[in-house]
Amino acid sequence: MASDVRFWWDPMCPWAWITSRWVNEVARQTGLDVEWRFISLGLLNEHRNYDTDFPAGYVAGHGSGLKLLRVAAAIREAEGPERMGALYTQFGGDVHVRGRRAEIVDHYEDGFPDYLRSVGIEEQYVAEANNPAWDDLLRAEKDEALALTGPDVGTPIIAYRRDSVEQAFFGPVIARVPTREEAVPIWDAVWRLATFDGFAELKRSLRSRPDVASSLALES
Repeated sequence: MASDVRFWWDPMCPWAWITSRWVNEVARQTGLDVEWRFISLGLLNEHRNYDTDFPAGYVAGHGSGLKLLRVAAAIREAEGPERMGALYTQFGGDVHVRGRRAEIVDHYEDGFPDYLRSVGIEEQYVAEANNPAWDDLLRAEKDEALALTGPDVGTPIIAYRRDSVEQAFFGPVIARVPTREEAVPIWDAVWRLATFDGFAELKRSLRSRPDVASSLALES
C-alpha cells in the first residue's frame, strides 16, 4: 500500500529536522502514513568542491550524515522500514537538540562506533557506517527525490499522494516547529496546496534562523 507522504531526510539538516517534527506530530494526531526515505547531503553535493563552495566543517557534517544513513540503510535492508522514523528521531534529536553533534562529527572518520552503541544500534550494524557499498542505494534514493522535484533543491523534500497521484516539492522550510494546536491546520493548508495539480512553487529568500529547540515542546 502506498504511503500518504514520503519524506526524504538527512539527519544533519536543521531545516529538515524542524519540518520532520511537524510532520511527525501531524502523523501522531491524524494517523498519516509517512515513509521515511534517504537523501544524503554529502551525495547531493558530491560534484562540488568542499574547499571552495562551503564553509569549514561541512565535509565532516555532510560526511557524518552519510555515515548515519548507511547505518539506517543497513537496518532497513535487514529488518524493513519500521525503525526508520525512530532512527531519524534518535539521530536528529542527538544532532540538533541533545548536544551530541560534536561527539558525532568529531569522530566521523572512524564511523563514531561509541555513539552508535550508546544509542542502541546493534553490533552487526555499527561497522556499516564506514561501508561505501550502501552509497549506490543512497544515490538512487537521492535521484528518486530529484526526479520528482527537479535538480538544484535541498532538504526537506516531501512527496504527497492524493487520489493515486504523487507530487513532490522542496519544503516547506519552516524556522520553528508548529505547536500541537497549530500542526494539523498548517498541514491541511500545505496538503491542499501541494496536491493542487497546478501548484509549481512558493518561495522567498529571507529566512529566520532555524529554531531547533522548538522541537522540544513536542517531546514533553
